Amino acid sequence: MDGLRSTAGSDVAASVMGGPVTQMAPALDEARKRQIIVGVLTAMLLAALDQTIVAPAMTTIGRSLGHFEHLPWVISAYLITATAVTPLYGKLADIHGRRSVIFVSVSIFIAASVLCALAPNLWTLIGARALQGLGGGGLIALAQTVMGDLVPPKQRGRYAAQISAVWAAASVAGPVVGGVFAEHLHWSLVFWINVPLGAAALAMMYGPLKDLPFVPRHHRLDALGAGLVVIGTSLAMLALSLGRMSGHWGSPTVLGLALVAVVAIVLFVWRLNAFDAPLIPMQVLRDPVVLRGTLAVSLGMGGFVGLTTIVPIFLQLQSGLGPDAAALGLIVMAAGSVVGALVVGRAIPKLGRYLLPAIGGLALACLALGGLAATVTAPFLPLTGFLLFLYGLGLGPIFPTATVSVQNAVARYDLGAATGLLAFMRSLGAAFGVAILGAIVLGAGKGGAAIDPSSFRLAFLAALAATGGAFVLFAGMPARPLRDGPEPVSAES
Repeated sequence: MDGLRSTAGSDVAASVMGGPVTQMAPALDEARKRQIIVGVLTAMLLAALDQTIVAPAMTTIGRSLGHFEHLPWVISAYLITATAVTPLYGKLADIHGRRSVIFVSVSIFIAASVLCALAPNLWTLIGARALQGLGGGGLIALAQTVMGDLVPPKQRGRYAAQISAVWAAASVAGPVVGGVFAEHLHWSLVFWINVPLGAAALAMMYGPLKDLPFVPRHHRLDALGAGLVVIGTSLAMLALSLGRMSGHWGSPTVLGLALVAVVAIVLFVWRLNAFDAPLIPMQVLRDPVVLRGTLAVSLGMGGFVGLTTIVPIFLQLQSGLGPDAAALGLIVMAAGSVVGALVVGRAIPKLGRYLLPAIGGLALACLALGGLAATVTAPFLPLTGFLLFLYGLGLGPIFPTATVSVQNAVARYDLGAATGLLAFMRSLGAAFGVAILGAIVLGAGKGGAAIDPSSFRLAFLAALAATGGAFVLFAGMPARPLRDGPEPVSAES
């Protein structure tokens, strides 16, 4: 009960000292809650689908717009800007409210999607994708924040599992739909599809969201801190992208970008301690649940997304599958993660020790990765598929568990900042995972040389190390009782 007492005590103390003043949130009726939830899941589908539907159209885009050597920037430009602005959206939602900020995020995403679809050349498309990332970076964090507003932490697991299901559906449907659009219709449809989806999300959410309890906070945004985190993250992502695409990790350009990124991040950390209302509140960062939960998700996501880049290559080279059949490995892995997330998410409200399934799942994922590493030289396809499913099954529970734990650990007036931090670390981990595992495997095949099977073993072991790190973090996370009732709405007096 320490977590509950500390949260409640801080609210009362702040009220006495002239800080946040709390009031109980009026309840929304169930019909409007469901309407908002469907809307935020649709908004999240926009972000998830965008990360899977564009890749199959890349070759067609290259044939249409030229400059094949620069095609990877169509993906990287979006990831760089989306990751950089994610924590900023969370803070803005805490200051200005969810409704206005999510409207801006979805509107930017839709407008940029139109620019992408109409792009006359590759450079315009890359620029439009960077702009699209500025909108898309808020979709995940804001959707989860609104979920946190609507549902008590004890009941949030089942909705976090639905979020995992949205991601899995996008990972399966995106490549198929993107391929059909590119090959049989027109590549621009991978961007046009965002317009009706985005409009539907806004139509479902925007009206009911005005009834979502919110009291504005009367302080200014830390513009310097926001600028530092955007610069640091953007340059770090740019260095990773250049290193991954060129293979020259020691080049002056990559090292220079990395150095400036480190300086910006160090200055951002200094700013967190120096500013009275930083982008990420220090009480959020110092909380062991938030710290361990966000780091664990970052490591877990790094291994998972990193493996999505090498598993199809592994199955093609080691098992002799074609590209289409090799993609089934990703579907099996994603299916495992959805099953794990759904089962654990629905069970969280009934579990006393709700962290145990995630800890056990990570142990299972580590065993599966060990099995994959041990069988790279003599793969048996049914066994490989089974191990990929077990890995996904074991990893899936960490996502609803981390979301519930982190949101339960903070006061409502810090919910957006904490959720934005979680989404930011998830995206950052994914970027590092793709860069590291891609460099391990693809770097082994530079210059036309065949990829050594030992490079796949090393990649699986790298994913094992990341998953093991997530296991250690979850095992040491405090298990606080989950709130199961209305939360106070807070604002500064």
